[in-house]
Amino acid sequence: MNASGTGEGTTAAERLGWGTPNRVDDFDGGTEQWSIYDGPGHAGNGRRTPSAVSVTDGVLTITGDSAGNTAGMAWNPGQKYGRWEGRVRAPAGDPSYNALLLLWPDAEDFPVGGEIDFMEMMDHTRQKTDIFIHYGADNSQVNGQVEIDATQWHNWAVEWTPEAITAYVDGEEWYRTTDASIFPPGPMHLCIQLDWFPEGGTPEESRMEVDWVRQYSPDGSTGAAATSGGHPGR
Repeated sequence: MNASGTGEGTTAAERLGWGTPNRVDDFDGGTEQWSIYDGPGHAGNGRRTPSAVSVTDGVLTITGDSAGNTAGMAWNPGQKYGRWEGRVRAPAGDPSYNALLLLWPDAEDFPVGGEIDFMEMMDHTRQKTDIFIHYGADNSQVNGQVEIDATQWHNWAVEWTPEAITAYVDGEEWYRTTDASIFPPGPMHLCIQLDWFPEGGTPEESRMEVDWVRQYSPDGSTGAAATSGGHPGR
């Protein structure tokens, strides 16, 4: 347990026997493992700036302000297949701010490289959370949703194998697809983003908090992942 007292909760990794992670960040050491975006915001709206990222008592916070300044960050490099899990909460916020955990292609070839938004909080009250799987040159999508109070700490996870993409919260499966035709073609890495989708007017300050994130290899091995350099925003 870190100084914030968030605890551990029930994890998919423990419940499903994923073994030891091959990569961990509990944010006790800041954001050294991450490439933090610095440039235009989602779809060119607002700005992603490192100044919107802070770490206190082992908890990462991304804050979106009334001008559309927010942040995103990438955990490079990724892997083809595997499992990722993160402990997140997001207080009720402005309708224009979406909180996300997602997998993004290492090849930077979206949309053909795919995208797995396995935790996208579009509901500003944070009572419903979505998954979106993007695929194909035309950016086709499939979607699922779970009702849960995401203003409280929960453990959000995704498992990607050659057979299925499965989403979990607190160790419980809430979405699964076995349609391999929509799966990403290459390695993917974890990203944390608070994205601004302008809806008119002046947005209220919004934020998301992350206690820890973990990556597990597809075969259960614990070899350390390498680090890499900068990462353009998406």
